Amino acid sequence: MKKLFTTLPVLVLLLVVSSCSSVRVAADYDKEATFSQYKTFAFFKTGIDKAEISDLDKRRILRAIEAELLAKGFTKSENPDVLISLFTKSQQRVDVYNNSWGMGRWGWGGYGGFGPGWGWGYNQPSTSVSTQGHLYIDIIDANKKELVWQGMGTGYLSRNMEKKEERIKEFVSQIMEKYPPGAEK
Repeated sequence: MKKLFTTLPVLVLLLVVSSCSSVRVAADYDKEATFSQYKTFAFFKTGIDKAEISDLDKRRILRAIEAELLAKGFTKSENPDVLISLFTKSQQRVDVYNNSWGMGRWGWGGYGGFGPGWGWGYNQPSTSVSTQGHLYIDIIDANKKELVWQGMGTGYLSRNMEKKEERIKEFVSQIMEKYPPGAEK
């Protein structure tokens, strides 16, 4: 019974965290930019190199961005209209749950004085750690060297390596739905 009360809150928490798999997205853009003129792209290596994530995750993100842009009719070019950069950050969230429950009372008794009486109870704090990631995708006008569009996605990251690539594709896809401005579904 005690083991049930120890694992039940953890299982409920895992269920809640795993059901929170959606990505919250937002985008901002230069209202003066003419997005219809942009047809070609290249990756901005200088900006991408500064992203503080593993090279494997960078490649996963870049492949997902490239697939999204190609699907929107862009072509990769040595002389691009826009440069694509990215920025990432993450933060760990630690939740501590004090799972106190029970019933008891203080009263006369015990060792000849005021002290603990009868009762039952349980007090086992539990913790959960989750990582929330933020992915920023920047689109820079290559001629003006100005940021013209920025998309941002926030969501919980998977530690499961098999699901990581799928999760990255989900992040990128939902962010890129906002590009170009006004074309959202």
